[in-house]
Amino acid sequence: MFFKKDLPVTEINFLVRTCALLIYAAKIDENYTESEEEIIKKTLLELGADNKDISKIIQEAKTIEENSNQILDFTKEVKNLPEADKIKIIEALWSIIYSNNDADIYETNLMRRLAGLLYIDSSTMGDIKDRIKKEKL
Repeated sequence: MFFKKDLPVTEINFLVRTCALLIYAAKIDENYTESEEEIIKKTLLELGADNKDISKIIQEAKTIEENSNQILDFTKEVKNLPEADKIKIIEALWSIIYSNNDADIYETNLMRRLAGLLYIDSSTMGDIKDRIKKEKL
């Protein structure tokens, strides 16, 4: 593993799985951009990743994302996080979606499914979406 030896396995899984989820969202519109990857890097740092490990986390997450066939693989560790961390992840997901100033049907469907999987109520999800959309547009 490329992480510090004292970093718990659950935290390693959390960072890689969260990154895989963010990459999945970025790729769902078939247009994975550099600005989306910058949002992913920023989010990983906010969630506690070490700057020197970001590239390795992203590479491992890309492999996981490419070899997975369902989003449940990415949400296992994320759904049990504290509310504040889940909110950061939801904000990052909406930021990725609106990085091209538009949300297509696949992206909005993904977010609707994630709200249930991550135990985020629809009101909170809508508030975050509206705030991020206003910031991006």
